[in-house]
Amino acid sequence: MNIQLVTDSTAYIPESLRKEHQIHVVSLGVHYNDHHQDETDLDYADFYQHLEKTDTLPTSSQPPTEKFFTLFSNAAKNNEPVVGIFISTDMSGTFSTAILAREMVLEIFPEAEIHLIDSRTNCMEMGFAVLEAATLRETQRTALEIATSIKNFVNRSRFVFAPKTLEYLKKGGRIGGASALIGSVLKILPILTVENGQTAILTKVRTQRKAIQTMRNEMMSDFDKYGCGQVAVHHIHDEEAGNSLARELEKKLNRKVPVIPIGPVIGLHVGPGTIGIAYTTQKNRQ
Repeated sequence: MNIQLVTDSTAYIPESLRKEHQIHVVSLGVHYNDHHQDETDLDYADFYQHLEKTDTLPTSSQPPTEKFFTLFSNAAKNNEPVVGIFISTDMSGTFSTAILAREMVLEIFPEAEIHLIDSRTNCMEMGFAVLEAATLRETQRTALEIATSIKNFVNRSRFVFAPKTLEYLKKGGRIGGASALIGSVLKILPILTVENGQTAILTKVRTQRKAIQTMRNEMMSDFDKYGCGQVAVHHIHDEEAGNSLARELEKKLNRKVPVIPIGPVIGLHVGPGTIGIAYTTQKNRQ
């Protein structure tokens, strides 16, 4: 029985891996320049160049119910179970929309097997969960077994990232105005992470160089305690910084580290110049 894997565009899984593992991606959308586009149809460079010039922050939107309904109903027609893994409900209504679509499909196909998971995160921390599901599928696990395993995956994964400026967090209301003001005056930058499904401040530093060093040390500390898993470097419209960090990590880990750009839906809230690391551990961190 073929199990269909579904995620959303904010996982930012490289296209080669999506094709290799036959992962369906439902795109979130972005509204800017007076029109709406799916994130997957946008040129990242063009979007971020626009973002740096505009005073009006673009907005993001969850996928329409129809996209999920079409995927789920097609799988049900073919008697194929579905495992869907989506961005945290505290960051987007995407998961709730998928739940609604599942209920609509079950009214038509009561026997359909559709397992939906709130990843409690985004970017490649979520992407690694999707790839883990693909690996489990290859070992002939059932859809229920895969879903049960993936629900706990966040306990051995992490995403840490540092914005170059607080401007976009302030514009988007993702950080308090007072905190943003203090940061801009004193040149303090937060290192952010995802905890309990929400963006949280891990610590604060004064320079991005210090931020990169702190993130690297945080990852190595977790690896020492819980075992080394997968690693990916993220960047927002700063490939040079992403490649530089990846080279540092490659020397420490003696392995290739992929550099993966973050798209507009997440990027518009954090801003160009952001750099981060998504990684997994062999044992649970919690």
